[in-house]
Amino acid sequence: MYSSNNQMPKNKLYYQQNLPNQMVTAVIVLNSELTVQYANPAAEALLIKSINKLKGSTLNTIFFNNPISDKRLKQLLTSGQEFSDSDVILEFFDRRKITVEITASSVVFDKNPHILLEFKQIDQQKQISAEAFQQQQWESARDLIRGLAHEIKNPLGGLRGAAQLLNRELNEEQQEYTQMIIEQADRLTNLVDRLLGPNQVPKMATQNIHIVLEKVAQLVSFNNPQQSEIIKDYDPSLPDICFDEDKIHQAILNIINNAIQVIGSDGQIILKTRAASNKTINGKKIKLAAQISIIDNGPGIPEKLQDTLFYPMVSGRANGTGLGLSISQTLVNQHQGKLSCVSQPGHTEFIILLPITQEAAS
Repeated sequence: MYSSNNQMPKNKLYYQQNLPNQMVTAVIVLNSELTVQYANPAAEALLIKSINKLKGSTLNTIFFNNPISDKRLKQLLTSGQEFSDSDVILEFFDRRKITVEITASSVVFDKNPHILLEFKQIDQQKQISAEAFQQQQWESARDLIRGLAHEIKNPLGGLRGAAQLLNRELNEEQQEYTQMIIEQADRLTNLVDRLLGPNQVPKMATQNIHIVLEKVAQLVSFNNPQQSEIIKDYDPSLPDICFDEDKIHQAILNIINNAIQVIGSDGQIILKTRAASNKTINGKKIKLAAQISIIDNGPGIPEKLQDTLFYPMVSGRANGTGLGLSISQTLVNQHQGKLSCVSQPGHTEFIILLPITQEAAS
């Protein structure tokens, strides 16, 4: 950080050797007219613009939403009082958005007042914190549901057994009522079993993920009343990965079935695979992962549901059970993977990340 007493040699005001070129934090220097005089390499990378394009620009021409008003910057030049803002969303003219912390301070170069702006991008930290919180909430909700499911299942067995015994003592007309009790007990038992989720340990084998996607696509084509278009966008260079075929098959099928039920007759589903590097999965850094994306052009997921989308019994459909995505989350977690979703009207993308071992990548 520069203090207001710092002076720079004349004719070297914005020379690279006198400014923090090696800083990871993006730094921009404004003159008293609030135009850019310098941006370090980190700022060039953040703004996706070179110093030649940035020099002479104002913040209004760089950002779609000016993060700091000119009035506030003028006050900083007058008072010299440093200030900081956190969780500031910067929006660019190409609609790209990032979240940053901004620190603004007054500095003097060659006896002239300037403003030093530091931008620290915090999207990744916020995402990791949000994912960790959501994971914790999901696990708590799942454990609660499982506990309730066990409590429900035990008396259901007794209820069904009693109805069976009573059924033997009744005539055919009266047996209609006990049979209804048995059928409803079986229906609730089936629901409870689904709430308890998959319990079997995955049978891991190294194989090609595209084989599973092809099987899912073929199965969906046989049960696709909307005749939604299935588009395949595979990366053939993706190495084999270690997973349980049946479990990943079920996880992907649940997601696609959900999509088919909400998109219209002109709906489109894209199955996309790519290699993804340096990803964070449940707080652990993964060098290389297989990324499977299931993308649809439907109406999108309501914003109020997006944070709890993978919780049991949460559904955006009137006739939905809210179990499909929760089960998919459990199945992917059993593979030390990650299931996430980004959604807006016209574009909903479910992303499955599965770690690629060094042996498979070599």
